[in-house]
Order: sequence, then C-alpha cells, then structure tokens
Amino acid sequence: MNIPNTRMFSSDNIAPVHPKVMKALQDINVNHCIAYGEDPYSESAIKKFKEIFGDNIDVYFVFNGTAANVLSIANITNTYNSVICSEVCHLNLDECGAPEKYTGCKLIPLPTPDGKIRVEQFHKYMFSFGFEHQSQPKVITITQTSVYGTVYAIDEIKKITGFAHKNNMLVHMDGARISNAAVALNCGFKEMTVDAGVDVLSFGMTKNGLMYGEAVVFFDKKMSENFKYIRKQGSQLASKMRYIAVQYETILSNNLWHENAKKANAMAKLLFEKIKDFKEIKVTQKVEANAVFAVLPAEVIEKIQKEAFFYIWDDTKSEIRWMTSFDTTEEDIENFVKVLRKYLK
Repeated sequence: MNIPNTRMFSSDNIAPVHPKVMKALQDINVNHCIAYGEDPYSESAIKKFKEIFGDNIDVYFVFNGTAANVLSIANITNTYNSVICSEVCHLNLDECGAPEKYTGCKLIPLPTPDGKIRVEQFHKYMFSFGFEHQSQPKVITITQTSVYGTVYAIDEIKKITGFAHKNNMLVHMDGARISNAAVALNCGFKEMTVDAGVDVLSFGMTKNGLMYGEAVVFFDKKMSENFKYIRKQGSQLASKMRYIAVQYETILSNNLWHENAKKANAMAKLLFEKIKDFKEIKVTQKVEANAVFAVLPAEVIEKIQKEAFFYIWDDTKSEIRWMTSFDTTEEDIENFVKVLRKYLK
C-alpha cells in the first residue's frame, strides 16, 4: 500500500520524539560516561522513579515494550506456570510468540468485548493448583490502557490484584499507554499501580514522546533480585544506558508526561465528537484515552487510508482504529474530518 506522507492516525508510535526529550539527548551527548547504567543520568532517573512510586522499588531499563513485558514475566514465573491475559493484548497477539519462547509459560487468553478482563473469568482456572498434569497459574497480566483504548478503573485493578494475591498469584501491568490512563482517571501512576496492588509494571513512554526505551518497575525489591541476569540474557542491557535514562528523567519532570498524554486524549475526544453523528460510522468502544475504534463502509476504507493512513483492526467487520498522539492538532482533526466527509456523503 502507498502510505501518504501526511499526518496519520495509525498509531501514537508514529509521532516524533518530543522536542524537550530530543534536546535532553543532545545535551548529554558529550564526553565519556560510565556504561551499563553506572552513570549519573541513570541514577538521577531512578531517583525520579522513587519520587513517584516510593523507595521499595527496583527499576531496570530495556530497549522496548516486548522486552519489558516478556522479561518481567520471565522473572516471576517458572516454565510450568501459566499467565492469564486478554485475548487481544499485545502479549498474546503482538509479541510474535516471545512470551511463550522466553518464559516457557502457557498463556491463557480470555475473551473480552472491551479489552479488559475480569475476576469472574479467572475462577475456572484455579482448580489446577497442585495438579501436575496442568500448568500452574502464576500471573495475571492487564494492559493499561487496554488495546481497545479502554481504561481499568482503580477499583477494577484492586479487585484483580486482591484475587491474585489471595490465590498466591502476581499481577503484571503492561503500561505502554499508562500516561493516557492516568490522565483519563485523573490520578498519578502510584495510585493505579503499587497502591492498587500491582506487583510489576512495564512502564512505557515511547508512545508518549520518547525515542526508544522502556522501564521495568518491581514494587518489591525481593522480587527483582535476579532480574539483572535475566535482562542480560535477554540481550536488553544497554551499554549507553544514559540515553534511555535521560529520556525518562525528562518526560517525568515538570509534568511533561501529563501534558503530552492530556493532549493525545483530548484529540481523540475531539475526533469522536466530530464523527459521532456520521450515519456511516459506528464507534465500537468507549473513547476514554487516545484511541477511537469504529466500523466504516468497507468500500471507502482504502480510499480514506490513501489520504490519511490508519490501520484496519478487524477486516471481517470493517472495524478500524484511529490513534491520536501528543503532537496531534485540532487542524489535523479538522482536515481528517474533511476527508471523511468526502467519502461518507
């Protein structure tokens, strides 16, 4: 497909690096610096994490979200364990089998109409404990925001973590879009993670203005004592770690993460308001963060894509996904709506 060289709504991954983050990278790109995280920038970034989450945490930087998800779960499981997840989460659909390969665990994907999974779905898998013929449930992983852009309320997270801990299980959160969730819930990161009982977090910011790099945050240091070896074996120990660390220190300072996510969320809400009265468009999920899912007439999708690219989510239903990012503008939305009007008369 010929992808247009215009403003697009395919993903928040396509947005540029935030100018303040790019400047921070340029500013530290001088002189020599101790490698492998023994540098002052990594130390400063970890201090920033502790200001947010408290002192009883361990933070490890990795290159990408797949590594953050897979290695964090590998650290808290054995190969005979199973991991309960949403059927549409990245761990199940978009990690190219990496969770199974590197953890050895069985994924148990649960059906969901809105991307979120619920305690009521877990009970049927609790009867295998101690039965050697079945994998042993160990982790429940939730995605915040969900793949559908919906958001777990804090009470929903607490209900899941309470169930997990009661059954000697742990909870992992894939926080690739955790900033957008925090803005949607009008809360900080701590309230929806450590305060809600989450055990380990994949803390993503690439979709919110970083160039690259993710963080794994363990909310109990005892849980992470071997993670440095797992990270190294997983080829995720960055020698020039200062370039990941300084991005996090920058985005977490002066509320920049909040400013970026607030803008992205607001643009998705604006897009929804502009298209909700189109008779030919059926919005399929609540617009709670920076994603709009909708069904369009199949015959117009490719025509619209040629002018402002986006992804088809489910071609059997002609369901598409529109994503907004921190640099999406009101003009972008207006121009896109004009394109929609051209083909949806």
